[in-house]
Amino acid sequence: MDTIAELWQEIETQITNLTELTAEDAIALRQNLSKLRQEIKGSVQTAQFASLIAGKEPLLLALLHAEDAKTRKNAVLVMGDMGMERFLEPIFTAYEKEPQMFIKSAYLSAIKAFDYRDYLSRLKDRQQQLLTTEITEDNKKHATEEMRILSELIVTMEGLKKHRFTGYRLPAEVILLTNRLQSEATEKQIQGAKTQLFNAGIKVQTNQIEKLLPIRTYQELLFAVPGMYSCELDAGRAAQTIVHSTLLSFLQSRHDGTFPFYFRVEVKSKQALDKKSIFVKKLTADIERLTHRQLINSPSNYEIEIRLIENKLQDQDTYNVLLKLYTIPDERFTYRQASISASIKPVNAALLVELAKSYMKEDAQVLDPFCGVGTMLIERQKVVMGNTAYGIDVLEEAITKAKLNTEAAGQIIHFVHKDFFDFTHEYLFDEIFTNMPFAMGHKTEEEIHELYIHFFDRAKTHLQKDGTIIMYTHNKELVKELAPAKGYTIIKQFEIMRRENTHLIILK
Repeated sequence: MDTIAELWQEIETQITNLTELTAEDAIALRQNLSKLRQEIKGSVQTAQFASLIAGKEPLLLALLHAEDAKTRKNAVLVMGDMGMERFLEPIFTAYEKEPQMFIKSAYLSAIKAFDYRDYLSRLKDRQQQLLTTEITEDNKKHATEEMRILSELIVTMEGLKKHRFTGYRLPAEVILLTNRLQSEATEKQIQGAKTQLFNAGIKVQTNQIEKLLPIRTYQELLFAVPGMYSCELDAGRAAQTIVHSTLLSFLQSRHDGTFPFYFRVEVKSKQALDKKSIFVKKLTADIERLTHRQLINSPSNYEIEIRLIENKLQDQDTYNVLLKLYTIPDERFTYRQASISASIKPVNAALLVELAKSYMKEDAQVLDPFCGVGTMLIERQKVVMGNTAYGIDVLEEAITKAKLNTEAAGQIIHFVHKDFFDFTHEYLFDEIFTNMPFAMGHKTEEEIHELYIHFFDRAKTHLQKDGTIIMYTHNKELVKELAPAKGYTIIKQFEIMRRENTHLIILK
C-alpha cells in the first residue's frame, strides 16, 4: 500500500501540472502509470487504490486529454484495471476521438472490464468503418489489432451465432485420425466408402458422413478441402492459398445460415513458440482481411479450426492443411462427465474393445479390478453387452466419478471402493477386462512387479476355469514372464502405442 500511495502522490502532482510538463516529465508520468498498473494487480490492491483516490477520479480522467499518446494509453489501461463504471463513458468518448491508431486497441482492452452493451452499436459502426479503411503497411498492424479486439467485444456481448451443419450427404474427402498402429481396426468399420490408409489414419471418400460419426475408434474427423491441401510457410502466401481455395463455398454449401464463420488456426510444428505465435497472428489477420471478414478470427469462440501440420517429408517446406468443423456434434463420449489424472481416454478404451471383441462373449460376468472412472467397462458394454459388470478401485474419488459416468451412459455397473486384493465375491467371473497400473508417481517398477505377481494369483480366485483376461498394459515383458508361470496362456497381443510401450494382451 505504501508503494501505491507513493506512486499516486507523485502522479497526482504530475497531473496537477499537466500543461507544464517537460518531455522528461511526460516520460516519468507515463512510467509511473505503468508501475501503478503492476502494483494494483489483484482485487485487494485495486480496492485499496480505489479507496485512495476516492473523490479524485477526475484527475485520472484528465489524463485522457494528455498531449503524450503513451500517457493516454497507460492511463486508460489503469482505469480499465479498476473497472469503475464512471470511467466507461469518458473512455469510450476518448476512444472515438483518439487520433493515434496505435493506441486505440488499448481503449478497447480497457472497455472489456465494463458492461458496454449500450455502446455495442457504436462498436459495430467502428468495425464497419475499419473494413472500408485503406490498409497500408503503416496502419496494417494497428488496424488488425483493433479489429481483433472489436470482434472479441462484439462476440462476447452477443454470443456466437453458430451455424448448423447440413452437408451430411455431400461428397467429401474425410481424414480420420486414428491410432497409428491400429488404423485397420477403424477401417474395417467403414462401409460403403473408398478408404486409404496413411501414416496418421485413414482417408475416406464419402457422401455419407453420418455413417462415420458413430465409429468410436477414431480420434478426430477432419476435412481435406480442395485447393488448400497444402500451403507455404510464409503467412501471407499461406493466407492467399487458404482464401483462394474452395473453403468459403465448402462452408456455405454445408451449413445453414450466412457468413461470417468464426475460426481459429492451429499449427502443429516444431517451430519455436514465439515464432509460431507471430505466424498465426499474421495468418489470421490476412485471412480476415482477404475474406472481407467472412471468416473472423475468434480464438476462444469458434466454429471451425484451420489446422496446419508441418510436412515431415524432406525437401518440402510446406504445411499440410486440414479443416475441423465444430459444427458437427461429436456425441460418442458425452457420458465422460468426470476423470482423474490416470484415466484412459475413451477413444483408446473403445479401440481396445474393438480389437478384443471377438474374445469377449455376450452375457458374460465381467470384472475390472482397477476400474478408475469406469471407462473400460462402459466402452465394453456399448459393444458387447455383458450380464453383470463389477468395477473395483482403491481410490474413492475414482469410484464416485465412475458412478457419475455410468449413470450418464445409461448403464448399470456395480462399483466397489476396495483394494482388489481384498475383494471377494459369491460367484466367479467370465472375464477380467482392465487397464493395469504402471510405474508413475508413487508407484515404482519394483512395486509394479509385485502387483503383477499378486494379480495373476488373485485373478485365479475370481475367474471361471475357461475365463479370459483382457488387459491393457505398459509392462508386456512382465506379462510374458509371469503369466505362463502362473498357468495362463497368451493367445493374442496387439501393440497399441510404441512410444509408451503399451499393449493389449489376451490371456486364458
